[in-house]
Amino acid sequence: MDKRPIGIFDSGLGGLTALSALRELMPEENIVYFADTARNPYGTRTPEQLRRMAKENLAFLAGFGVKAVIAACGTMSTNALDVLHGSEIPVINVLEPSVSAMAGSEGDAPLAVIATEASIRSGGYTRALEKACPGREVIALACQEFVWLCENGHTAPDDPAVIEAVARCLAPLKREKPSALLLGCTHFGLIAEAIRNELGARVELVSASECASRACKTLLEANGLTGGSGREALYTSGSLQDFEQKAEHFLHRPVKAHYGSAGE
Repeated sequence: MDKRPIGIFDSGLGGLTALSALRELMPEENIVYFADTARNPYGTRTPEQLRRMAKENLAFLAGFGVKAVIAACGTMSTNALDVLHGSEIPVINVLEPSVSAMAGSEGDAPLAVIATEASIRSGGYTRALEKACPGREVIALACQEFVWLCENGHTAPDDPAVIEAVARCLAPLKREKPSALLLGCTHFGLIAEAIRNELGARVELVSASECASRACKTLLEANGLTGGSGREALYTSGSLQDFEQKAEHFLHRPVKAHYGSAGE
């Protein structure tokens, strides 16, 4: 039994979708979550900034003696993949597991991915999907506005702000009628129901957070690294009160967070 915690980091609330998915799969594991809200959003950062910040976030979680890390951020996974791969601690990114899941989509209709500006600009998701699904058209769409909605508490499927933004931002995608849509930013899982309502049940939604959590479970089980008591510690580099209130809204339970800083 390995009782060391699993680390998870993201720019803010989006990674809580990975925490929830991992908790459902592995309820006994200890988890340390870091929300780098002071430096949010990541989606407008340069690749150089993101690579530096990835190293800092990994160093912060390494201080807790973590046995593995989920980089629950599509922006980091597409712009700093070499940093994540080069870590001495096993790191599960959200790009590779989710692209593998998309490769199982049948038919010849287009495949689509929505993510932050930096993720789409990097071309990481597009290149990986084209390689994994040769012959399939890949549509990549930046939906940076969705991050702002989620970070400001607009996640309910009947929220007028969410309905309007989802309809407007996904209009180009809806016209192309993809068979599957990869939610390449973990924040987008917070508004998955609104996205599903807009696109219809015909479009399969693939959650990057859920894919990464399953990959983490597989890794730990294969290497005999499972075990724990279900403890959880949440850290944020921004306002404790703000993070606690928003995290409680999403997790539907009381949240006690601690301050932590991974860099300047």
